[in-house]
Amino acid sequence: MGGDLTIRKVRTGSGSIAVQVVRYIKRKCIVVRHIGSAKTNDEVTVLLQEAEIIKEQMSAQLSLFSMIEEKPSLDADHLALQSVTHQFSLNFLRKCFEICGLGFLDLLYQDLALMRIIEPASKLRTLELLERYFGISYARRTLCRLLPKLIDHKNNIEEACYQTACSHFGEAFVLVLYDVTTLYFETHEPDDELRARGFSKDDKSKQPQIVVGLLVTLQGFPLKHEIYKGNTFEGHTMLEVVKQFQNRHKDVKPIIVADAAMLSKENMTLLEDGGYQYIVGARLANTPSSFIDAITANLTLKDGSAIRLPYPNRSYSIICSYSEKRARKDRRELDKQVARAQELIARKEIGKRAKFVKKSEKHKDSLELNEELKTKTEKLLGIKGYVTNISIETLSDLQVISYYQELWHVEQTFRMSKTDLKTRPIFHFTHEAIKAHVLLCFVSLMIGKFLELKTGLSLSRIRDILWNVHEAQIEDTRTGKKITLQSNLEDFNKSKLSQVLLSH
Repeated sequence: MGGDLTIRKVRTGSGSIAVQVVRYIKRKCIVVRHIGSAKTNDEVTVLLQEAEIIKEQMSAQLSLFSMIEEKPSLDADHLALQSVTHQFSLNFLRKCFEICGLGFLDLLYQDLALMRIIEPASKLRTLELLERYFGISYARRTLCRLLPKLIDHKNNIEEACYQTACSHFGEAFVLVLYDVTTLYFETHEPDDELRARGFSKDDKSKQPQIVVGLLVTLQGFPLKHEIYKGNTFEGHTMLEVVKQFQNRHKDVKPIIVADAAMLSKENMTLLEDGGYQYIVGARLANTPSSFIDAITANLTLKDGSAIRLPYPNRSYSIICSYSEKRARKDRRELDKQVARAQELIARKEIGKRAKFVKKSEKHKDSLELNEELKTKTEKLLGIKGYVTNISIETLSDLQVISYYQELWHVEQTFRMSKTDLKTRPIFHFTHEAIKAHVLLCFVSLMIGKFLELKTGLSLSRIRDILWNVHEAQIEDTRTGKKITLQSNLEDFNKSKLSQVLLSH
């Protein structure tokens, strides 16, 4: 075959650097494999890593033994593994911070945020893991001193989110999605300003919580967040977040999409006064019986059918659609609730609340089935409503429904934040530390969502691929000579993660 395989870098006519696996035979260079071309040092590094893999795959010997043969000063009988690090993961994620416009953040903030992607834990545990995995040391007092100062960067971080959505995902902000969630604390003591008991989406009603409002793009990429006291009605949060976003980006005026919890006469009025267009889930059960009769009289109960009705004395309309699948689900839920109501009535359990149960008008201290509510509910089986002030000439009924159904993106983003990044429970107590913790998780969410959208991979899969690449530090115990071997780059190079750096 001739000479040994080697790797070379060659500058091309365009100024890029080409990386190749070559073999020299009689002073003639034979290109065995052209790996690619790059312009930056980081891109060249990635190509060189790929070239090393291809070179080893084409070699007849394993890399460790070939290294020992090339460097006879290393004695295989006296090699000791000193440590295993994951510097590759650190460098990759730090580069993602730069790509997303977050390079201005202190490395402490970057490292705390990226560790929530790799292995979310308490702040003190995170410091231990940074030392173990990357050899990075931060003093505990430094963390306590600097963490609250992260909130000074909130506007710049959210501006980076906006610019990333524009430049990397071509976002035109025709539509944005809004929703809220709750985050509970590992304590039972509320305070007067932020931590309070309220309706818990985590089923932790006995523990104080905060309410977090999140604005995302149609793809679920985070744009902005705000924190509210734990007993704040979620419908009161949307206008503030929307207005802040609008004031910062006056050149865009997106359609606001939110679920039924945001629906109130006040919200609709304020949105319209501000010139916003909106699509909000309707609570049809709360509408007058006459309006429900109008729905059932005009809507064909055929799967996928829809109608638009002007709401009495309002400037908006309600679009109603029918789904056979939803009708079956609603029927099962109705039968279950009616059975529960009849059971409570039979046992005369006045102290317990249940849907379709009301106090008897004829017999004091007795219960009866709420037939009026049951009839109203039966009429609405399979029917879903959507409130909008957008004309049918601008958006058809099916387009409005389709836009509303995109709300799963913000719900999925919240799930990612709570599960993959473990935003909850919160262990901080001072308001500045609480806000800094949520902002730190927001930064992690931004990077995680960026990688998911770029690669089509789940965050857990991204974590596995990155963490599978590691460096082994090996020492010859007699001579003290050390070498570093990097392993398991194959999955990374085969995945779309390898293209994230090359494309920037």
